Amino acid sequence: MSMRMPNKRAAENNTVVISSQPLFTRLGTLLLIVGMVVVFFISQLIGIYIAGKLILPTAESATVGDIFFFGSNDGTVVSISIMIGCVLLVAISSLIIRMRGGNLKQYLALTPFSLAVGMGMIGLLLIFMIGSQALTYLLDKSPLAFVDPLYQSVSSVWLLVFAMVIVAPIYEELIFRGILWSALAEQFAASSDTEYRGAIVASLVTSLIFAVIHLQYGIYEISTIVVLALIFCYARIKSGSLILPMLLHIINNGAAMWQYLVQVA
Repeated sequence: MSMRMPNKRAAENNTVVISSQPLFTRLGTLLLIVGMVVVFFISQLIGIYIAGKLILPTAESATVGDIFFFGSNDGTVVSISIMIGCVLLVAISSLIIRMRGGNLKQYLALTPFSLAVGMGMIGLLLIFMIGSQALTYLLDKSPLAFVDPLYQSVSSVWLLVFAMVIVAPIYEELIFRGILWSALAEQFAASSDTEYRGAIVASLVTSLIFAVIHLQYGIYEISTIVVLALIFCYARIKSGSLILPMLLHIINNGAAMWQYLVQVA
């Protein structure tokens, strides 16, 4: 399906461009959201099962439940499962967009972004990170406690770092600030209320879903993830590119992992 060329204002501001003819219907968008969330979890289970069968010493005699239980607490299994999940989710997302006749690069906004916008968004992220860290310290929270068993059991710390800092942000952004964000935003392309209505709705909905699926966290951590996700959405809107949210996500995860490693060293 053809995509609308950027209008003059959008081109000058390098902001998001939404197709005049949505790739998905409203019902299709709802089904896409539910389906991708389900696929997101299934891909993780498939990854843990495959990695568990390959790595766990007792995998041959273990039940499926045992593989999931022990595998989800093994750093090497989880790291490899993240990579497997990434491959599956990238392939499925690409297939869905192509089957609907969409332009993969354009629909996912896989385009360069302005250096000035990038530096500004990194600055905003740093402000968030400093504020979040101060609040975490004051409330005596330990948001990365779930990493302890993974760190203690992983065959190589660098494998865990690569999976959680680089790979996970790529496919999470591809899903939430990529295909789902675009599918929601394009539903309001013909609305005359406001130019950014679709972007706002897409940002709120995807940010809430993104936060809720992080089952390893508590209410406080989920609340901060909502804010973080909104920053990623703003970066997508401001830059017109999904690459910038990916970069910001990697920086955030990298800083959190670095802080964790310093504490346990």
